[in-house]
Amino acid sequence: MSRQTPSAASLPLPLILRALGVADHDLASCTPLTGGTYNTVTRVTLTDGRDWVVKTPPPHSAGLRYERDLLVNEVTFYTAAARAGGPAVPRVVHSEPDPTAPTGAYLVMTARPGRPWHEVDRSEDPHDEPRLRAELGRLVGRLHTVTGPGGFGYPAAPFGPPAATWRTAFTAMTEAVLADAETYRAPLPYPVDRIRTVLARAAPVLDDVTRPALVHFDLWQGNLLVAGEPGARSIGGVIDGERMFWGDPVADFVSLALFGELEEDGDFLAGYTEGSGQALEFSDSVRLRLALYRSYLYLIMLVETVPRGLGPEAAEETRQLVAPHLVAALDAVSRRTSA
Repeated sequence: MSRQTPSAASLPLPLILRALGVADHDLASCTPLTGGTYNTVTRVTLTDGRDWVVKTPPPHSAGLRYERDLLVNEVTFYTAAARAGGPAVPRVVHSEPDPTAPTGAYLVMTARPGRPWHEVDRSEDPHDEPRLRAELGRLVGRLHTVTGPGGFGYPAAPFGPPAATWRTAFTAMTEAVLADAETYRAPLPYPVDRIRTVLARAAPVLDDVTRPALVHFDLWQGNLLVAGEPGARSIGGVIDGERMFWGDPVADFVSLALFGELEEDGDFLAGYTEGSGQALEFSDSVRLRLALYRSYLYLIMLVETVPRGLGPEAAEETRQLVAPHLVAALDAVSRRTSA
Protein backbone atom coordinates (compact mmCIF):
# COMPACT_ATOMS: atom_id res chain seq x y z
CA MET A 1 0.00 0.00 0.00
CA SER A 2 1.09 3.51 -0.61
CA ARG A 3 1.31 5.93 2.24
CA GLN A 4 -1.53 8.43 2.35
CA THR A 5 -2.08 11.61 4.28
CA PRO A 6 -5.03 11.37 6.69
CA SER A 7 -8.07 13.30 5.53
CA ALA A 8 -9.49 16.26 7.40
CA ALA A 9 -12.11 13.95 8.90
CA SER A 10 -9.37 11.92 10.58
CA LEU A 11 -7.25 14.74 11.98
CA PRO A 12 -7.10 13.10 15.46
CA LEU A 13 -5.16 10.21 13.91
CA PRO A 14 -1.65 11.73 14.32
CA LEU A 15 -2.42 12.54 17.96
CA ILE A 16 -3.67 9.00 18.55
CA LEU A 17 -0.59 7.44 16.98
CA ARG A 18 1.72 9.66 19.00
CA ALA A 19 -0.14 8.69 22.17
CA LEU A 20 0.61 5.06 21.28
CA GLY A 21 4.29 5.82 20.77
CA VAL A 22 4.15 5.51 16.97
CA ALA A 23 6.52 7.90 15.19
CA ASP A 24 6.25 8.94 11.55
CA HIS A 25 9.08 6.61 10.57
CA ASP A 26 7.15 3.68 12.07
CA LEU A 27 4.32 4.08 9.56
CA ALA A 28 4.16 1.96 6.42
CA SER A 29 0.70 3.16 5.36
CA CYS A 30 -2.46 4.90 6.52
CA THR A 31 -5.48 4.06 4.41
CA PRO A 32 -9.00 5.44 5.01
CA LEU A 33 -11.64 2.70 4.95
CA THR A 34 -15.07 3.33 3.53
CA GLY A 35 -18.37 1.51 3.78
CA GLY A 36 -19.39 2.59 7.28
CA THR A 37 -21.97 5.26 8.01
CA TYR A 38 -20.94 6.55 11.42
CA ASN A 39 -17.28 6.46 12.50
CA THR A 40 -14.13 7.55 10.68
CA VAL A 41 -12.07 4.40 10.12
CA THR A 42 -8.42 4.16 9.06
CA ARG A 43 -6.23 1.13 8.52
CA VAL A 44 -2.72 1.72 9.87
CA THR A 45 0.14 -0.61 8.94
CA LEU A 46 3.43 -0.26 10.80
CA THR A 47 6.87 -1.03 9.47
CA ASP A 48 7.25 -3.86 12.01
CA GLY A 49 4.25 -5.66 10.49
CA ARG A 50 1.56 -4.70 12.98
CA ASP A 51 -1.75 -4.01 11.25
CA TRP A 52 -4.35 -1.89 13.04
CA VAL A 53 -7.72 -0.31 12.47
CA VAL A 54 -8.32 3.05 14.14
CA LYS A 55 -11.88 4.29 14.71
CA THR A 56 -12.92 7.77 15.79
CA PRO A 57 -16.53 8.88 16.31
CA PRO A 58 -18.03 11.87 14.49
CA PRO A 59 -17.58 15.28 16.12
CA HIS A 60 -21.27 16.14 15.87
CA SER A 61 -23.79 15.18 18.51
CA ALA A 62 -26.87 14.81 16.30
CA GLY A 63 -27.88 11.18 16.31
CA LEU A 64 -30.19 8.67 17.87
CA ARG A 65 -30.38 8.40 21.64
CA TYR A 66 -28.86 4.93 21.76
CA GLU A 67 -25.79 6.09 19.80
CA ARG A 68 -24.17 7.80 22.78
CA ASP A 69 -20.62 6.51 23.40
CA LEU A 70 -20.87 3.74 20.82
CA LEU A 71 -17.14 3.01 21.09
CA VAL A 72 -17.78 1.81 24.66
CA ASN A 73 -20.10 -0.83 23.22
CA GLU A 74 -17.58 -1.86 20.59
CA VAL A 75 -14.75 -2.26 23.08
CA THR A 76 -17.08 -4.32 25.27
CA PHE A 77 -18.01 -6.57 22.35
CA TYR A 78 -14.44 -7.32 21.27
CA THR A 79 -13.31 -7.87 24.84
CA ALA A 80 -16.19 -10.17 25.71
CA ALA A 81 -16.05 -12.04 22.40
CA ALA A 82 -12.27 -12.52 22.30
CA ARG A 83 -12.25 -16.12 23.50
CA ALA A 84 -15.58 -17.39 22.17
CA GLY A 85 -15.17 -15.79 18.75
CA GLY A 86 -11.63 -17.02 18.15
CA PRO A 87 -9.30 -15.27 15.72
CA ALA A 88 -12.15 -13.77 13.67
CA VAL A 89 -12.77 -11.19 16.41
CA PRO A 90 -10.41 -8.17 16.41
CA ARG A 91 -8.38 -7.62 19.55
CA VAL A 92 -8.43 -4.26 21.29
CA VAL A 93 -4.99 -2.61 21.19
CA HIS A 94 -6.00 0.53 23.05
CA SER A 95 -9.07 2.70 23.52
CA GLU A 96 -9.96 6.10 24.87
CA PRO A 97 -13.68 6.50 25.65
CA ASP A 98 -13.50 10.16 26.73
CA PRO A 99 -14.35 12.55 23.87
CA THR A 100 -12.80 15.42 25.85
CA ALA A 101 -9.36 13.76 25.94
CA PRO A 102 -6.63 15.52 23.89
CA THR A 103 -6.95 12.80 21.26
CA GLY A 104 -10.72 12.66 21.41
CA ALA A 105 -12.40 9.29 21.81
CA TYR A 106 -10.91 6.46 19.75
CA LEU A 107 -10.49 2.73 19.42
CA VAL A 108 -7.45 0.91 18.04
CA MET A 109 -7.89 -2.77 17.22
CA THR A 110 -6.12 -5.44 15.23
CA ALA A 111 -7.07 -5.63 11.55
CA ARG A 112 -8.69 -8.78 10.25
CA PRO A 113 -8.18 -10.26 6.77
CA GLY A 114 -10.72 -10.50 4.02
CA ARG A 115 -13.36 -8.37 2.39
CA PRO A 116 -17.06 -7.88 3.16
CA TRP A 117 -19.04 -11.02 2.40
CA HIS A 118 -21.49 -9.25 0.10
CA GLU A 119 -18.61 -8.22 -2.16
CA VAL A 120 -17.41 -11.81 -2.70
CA ASP A 121 -18.16 -13.42 -6.06
CA ARG A 122 -20.18 -16.46 -5.03
CA SER A 123 -20.15 -17.98 -8.50
CA GLU A 124 -16.46 -18.88 -8.21
CA ASP A 125 -17.22 -21.91 -6.02
CA PRO A 126 -20.82 -22.95 -5.25
CA HIS A 127 -19.69 -24.96 -2.21
CA ASP A 128 -18.27 -21.92 -0.39
CA GLU A 129 -21.64 -20.44 0.63
CA PRO A 130 -23.14 -23.38 2.60
CA ARG A 131 -19.79 -24.07 4.27
CA LEU A 132 -19.41 -20.41 5.25
CA ARG A 133 -22.97 -20.28 6.58
CA ALA A 134 -22.26 -23.30 8.79
CA GLU A 135 -18.99 -21.75 9.99
CA LEU A 136 -20.81 -18.50 10.77
CA GLY A 137 -23.46 -20.44 12.68
CA ARG A 138 -20.81 -22.09 14.85
CA LEU A 139 -19.15 -18.74 15.52
CA VAL A 140 -22.39 -16.95 16.44
CA GLY A 141 -23.46 -19.90 18.58
CA ARG A 142 -20.24 -19.61 20.57
CA LEU A 143 -20.65 -15.86 20.95
CA HIS A 144 -24.14 -16.37 22.34
CA THR A 145 -22.78 -18.51 25.16
CA VAL A 146 -21.12 -15.39 26.62
CA THR A 147 -23.15 -13.89 29.47
CA GLY A 148 -23.11 -10.25 30.49
CA PRO A 149 -21.69 -9.31 33.88
CA GLY A 150 -24.24 -6.82 35.12
CA GLY A 151 -27.67 -6.93 33.52
CA PHE A 152 -29.41 -6.14 30.24
CA GLY A 153 -28.95 -3.33 27.74
CA TYR A 154 -26.22 -1.28 26.08
CA PRO A 155 -22.85 -1.19 27.93
CA ALA A 156 -22.56 2.54 27.21
CA ALA A 157 -25.69 2.98 29.35
CA PRO A 158 -27.39 5.65 27.21
CA PHE A 159 -30.62 5.04 29.14
CA GLY A 160 -29.12 4.56 32.59
CA PRO A 161 -27.61 1.57 34.42
CA PRO A 162 -28.07 -1.99 33.11
CA ALA A 163 -31.61 -3.25 33.65
CA ALA A 164 -32.50 -6.19 35.83
CA THR A 165 -34.85 -7.63 33.20
CA TRP A 166 -34.80 -7.85 29.44
CA ARG A 167 -38.33 -6.46 29.27
CA THR A 168 -37.20 -3.30 31.05
CA ALA A 169 -34.13 -2.90 28.84
CA PHE A 170 -35.84 -3.53 25.51
CA THR A 171 -38.78 -1.30 26.41
CA ALA A 172 -36.31 1.54 27.06
CA MET A 173 -34.55 0.81 23.75
CA THR A 174 -37.75 0.91 21.69
CA GLU A 175 -39.10 3.92 23.53
CA ALA A 176 -35.88 5.80 22.76
CA VAL A 177 -36.09 5.22 19.02
CA LEU A 178 -39.77 6.19 19.02
CA ALA A 179 -38.86 9.38 20.87
CA ASP A 180 -36.19 9.99 18.21
CA ALA A 181 -38.83 9.51 15.53
CA GLU A 182 -40.92 12.22 17.17
CA THR A 183 -37.92 14.54 17.65
CA TYR A 184 -36.76 14.24 14.03
CA ARG A 185 -40.26 13.94 12.58
CA ALA A 186 -39.16 10.85 10.75
CA PRO A 187 -41.70 9.58 8.23
CA LEU A 188 -42.98 6.20 9.40
CA PRO A 189 -45.69 3.99 7.89
CA TYR A 190 -47.75 4.12 11.10
CA PRO A 191 -48.15 6.88 13.73
CA VAL A 192 -45.70 6.62 16.62
CA ASP A 193 -48.45 6.10 19.21
CA ARG A 194 -49.85 3.17 17.24
CA ILE A 195 -46.41 1.56 17.03
CA ARG A 196 -45.85 2.12 20.75
CA THR A 197 -49.16 0.39 21.54
CA VAL A 198 -48.41 -2.60 19.32
CA LEU A 199 -44.99 -3.14 20.88
CA ALA A 200 -46.29 -2.69 24.43
CA ARG A 201 -48.88 -5.46 23.99
CA ALA A 202 -46.11 -7.94 23.19
CA ALA A 203 -43.81 -6.89 26.06
CA PRO A 204 -44.68 -9.85 28.36
CA VAL A 205 -42.98 -12.30 25.97
CA LEU A 206 -39.67 -10.60 26.75
CA ASP A 207 -39.81 -12.12 30.22
CA ASP A 208 -38.97 -15.46 28.57
CA VAL A 209 -35.39 -14.12 28.31
CA THR A 210 -33.58 -14.49 31.63
CA ARG A 211 -29.89 -14.46 30.62
CA PRO A 212 -28.16 -11.35 29.18
CA ALA A 213 -26.31 -12.91 26.23
CA LEU A 214 -23.73 -11.18 24.03
CA VAL A 215 -25.62 -9.80 21.00
CA HIS A 216 -23.83 -8.11 18.10
CA PHE A 217 -27.08 -6.92 16.44
CA ASP A 218 -25.41 -5.81 13.20
CA LEU A 219 -24.32 -9.09 11.63
CA TRP A 220 -25.28 -8.26 8.07
CA GLN A 221 -22.76 -9.36 5.45
CA GLY A 222 -21.05 -5.97 5.30
CA ASN A 223 -19.74 -6.61 8.83
CA LEU A 224 -18.53 -10.14 8.09
CA LEU A 225 -15.18 -10.46 6.34
CA VAL A 226 -14.49 -13.46 4.13
CA ALA A 227 -10.87 -14.47 3.52
CA GLY A 228 -9.15 -17.05 1.35
CA GLU A 229 -9.40 -18.31 -2.19
CA PRO A 230 -12.47 -19.89 -3.81
CA GLY A 231 -13.02 -23.36 -2.40
CA ALA A 232 -11.10 -22.58 0.78
CA ARG A 233 -12.81 -19.43 2.05
CA SER A 234 -13.43 -18.80 5.74
CA ILE A 235 -14.81 -16.12 8.05
CA GLY A 236 -11.87 -13.75 8.43
CA GLY A 237 -13.47 -11.13 10.65
CA VAL A 238 -16.53 -10.11 12.65
CA ILE A 239 -16.34 -6.33 12.81
CA ASP A 240 -18.28 -3.20 13.79
CA GLY A 241 -19.54 -4.39 17.17
CA GLU A 242 -20.64 -0.92 18.24
CA ARG A 243 -24.38 -1.74 18.15
CA MET A 244 -24.00 -4.65 20.58
CA PHE A 245 -26.00 -5.12 23.73
CA TRP A 246 -26.56 -7.68 26.45
CA GLY A 247 -29.90 -9.30 25.75
CA ASP A 248 -31.79 -11.95 23.83
CA PRO A 249 -29.56 -13.91 21.42
CA VAL A 250 -32.58 -14.28 19.12
CA ALA A 251 -32.14 -10.59 18.28
CA ASP A 252 -29.03 -11.40 16.23
CA PHE A 253 -31.09 -13.50 13.83
CA VAL A 254 -32.65 -10.36 12.32
CA SER A 255 -29.49 -8.97 10.69
CA LEU A 256 -28.14 -12.47 9.99
CA ALA A 257 -31.03 -12.89 7.56
CA LEU A 258 -31.80 -9.25 6.81
CA PHE A 259 -35.26 -8.98 5.23
CA GLY A 260 -35.34 -12.80 5.12
CA GLU A 261 -36.01 -15.83 7.30
CA LEU A 262 -33.17 -17.48 9.19
CA GLU A 263 -35.47 -20.41 9.88
CA GLU A 264 -34.90 -21.44 6.26
CA ASP A 265 -31.08 -21.43 6.58
CA GLY A 266 -30.33 -25.05 7.49
CA ASP A 267 -26.56 -24.67 7.12
CA PHE A 268 -26.40 -21.79 9.58
CA LEU A 269 -28.73 -23.48 12.05
CA ALA A 270 -26.73 -26.72 12.01
CA GLY A 271 -23.57 -24.75 12.77
CA TYR A 272 -25.37 -22.75 15.44
CA THR A 273 -26.46 -25.91 17.21
CA GLU A 274 -22.87 -27.11 17.24
CA GLY A 275 -21.47 -23.80 18.47
CA SER A 276 -24.07 -23.07 21.14
CA GLY A 277 -24.53 -26.63 22.28
CA GLN A 278 -28.29 -26.61 21.82
CA ALA A 279 -30.70 -26.63 18.91
CA LEU A 280 -32.77 -23.52 18.30
CA GLU A 281 -36.51 -24.15 18.39
CA PHE A 282 -38.62 -21.59 16.54
CA SER A 283 -41.37 -21.59 19.14
CA ASP A 284 -44.23 -19.09 19.31
CA SER A 285 -42.18 -17.08 21.81
CA VAL A 286 -39.13 -16.97 19.53
CA ARG A 287 -41.19 -15.93 16.50
CA LEU A 288 -42.91 -13.13 18.42
CA ARG A 289 -39.61 -11.89 19.79
CA LEU A 290 -38.12 -11.97 16.28
CA ALA A 291 -40.99 -9.76 15.09
CA LEU A 292 -40.25 -7.32 17.93
CA TYR A 293 -36.54 -7.16 17.09
CA ARG A 294 -37.28 -6.73 13.39
CA SER A 295 -39.55 -3.82 14.31
CA TYR A 296 -36.78 -2.25 16.40
CA LEU A 297 -34.11 -2.59 13.71
CA TYR A 298 -36.35 -1.31 10.92
CA LEU A 299 -37.39 1.65 13.08
CA ILE A 300 -33.72 2.52 13.57
CA MET A 301 -33.03 2.23 9.83
CA LEU A 302 -35.88 4.61 9.01
CA VAL A 303 -35.39 7.16 11.79
CA GLU A 304 -31.62 7.48 11.38
CA THR A 305 -32.00 8.78 7.82
CA VAL A 306 -32.94 12.17 9.27
CA PRO A 307 -30.01 12.94 11.63
CA ARG A 308 -27.57 11.31 9.18
CA GLY A 309 -28.57 13.95 6.65
CA LEU A 310 -29.16 11.58 3.75
CA GLY A 311 -30.19 13.34 0.58
CA PRO A 312 -33.85 13.16 -0.45
CA GLU A 313 -33.21 10.45 -3.03
CA ALA A 314 -31.23 8.18 -0.70
CA ALA A 315 -33.72 8.69 2.13
CA GLU A 316 -36.61 7.82 -0.14
CA GLU A 317 -34.83 4.68 -1.36
CA THR A 318 -34.39 3.60 2.27
CA ARG A 319 -38.04 4.25 3.02
CA GLN A 320 -39.16 2.30 -0.04
CA LEU A 321 -36.99 -0.65 1.00
CA VAL A 322 -37.50 -0.72 4.77
CA ALA A 323 -41.03 0.60 5.42
CA PRO A 324 -42.83 -2.47 4.00
CA HIS A 325 -40.71 -4.72 6.20
CA LEU A 326 -41.53 -2.62 9.26
CA VAL A 327 -45.24 -2.89 8.43
CA ALA A 328 -44.91 -6.66 8.07
CA ALA A 329 -43.04 -6.98 11.37
CA LEU A 330 -45.53 -4.84 13.29
CA ASP A 331 -48.45 -6.70 11.73
CA ALA A 332 -46.83 -9.98 12.80
CA VAL A 333 -46.58 -8.66 16.37
CA SER A 334 -50.27 -7.66 16.28
CA ARG A 335 -51.37 -11.05 14.94
CA ARG A 336 -49.39 -13.00 17.51
CA THR A 337 -50.58 -10.91 20.45
CA SER A 338 -54.25 -11.01 19.42
CA ALA A 339 -54.36 -14.75 18.76
